[in-house]
Amino acid sequence: MDDRAEFSDLRRNQRAVAAGDPVSEILKTSRTIAVVGLSSRRFRPSYGVAEYLQSAGYHIIPVNPRETEVLGEKCYARLEDVRGRVDIVDIFRRSEFVPEIVESAIRIAARAVWMQEGVINHEAAERARRAGLLVVMNTCILKEHIKRFRLQ
Repeated sequence: MDDRAEFSDLRRNQRAVAAGDPVSEILKTSRTIAVVGLSSRRFRPSYGVAEYLQSAGYHIIPVNPRETEVLGEKCYARLEDVRGRVDIVDIFRRSEFVPEIVESAIRIAARAVWMQEGVINHEAAERARRAGLLVVMNTCILKEHIKRFRLQ
């Protein structure tokens, strides 16, 4: 890619954030992402997504009661056990588990709840919105990050 194309992509990304794109805004301003359901198994989608996010500069916090450490980070059994600020709660659990995760995200004052592809729960999404959280549903955070911030 030549410099002109790179500059064009950069300007397009900046315009998306400037135009009030909430997904770009949350990705740009967040530092810490708690990944609920993160597995230490390298072949699992949660591992690949978290590994990418970590390489993009985010602090990843694994949340899974069956793990002790993933990607060099201490794993927590519950969101409420995490110390410090969590910006985004990224959910890799089945849809029926989303309501309790959303309640936890609200309790820890997360800024956003992100439900990965195939994870859909409209009632929990509405509950999170009413509590002031940004909600992204049935969407891959890795794909959205690449689309907005990685030059191709």
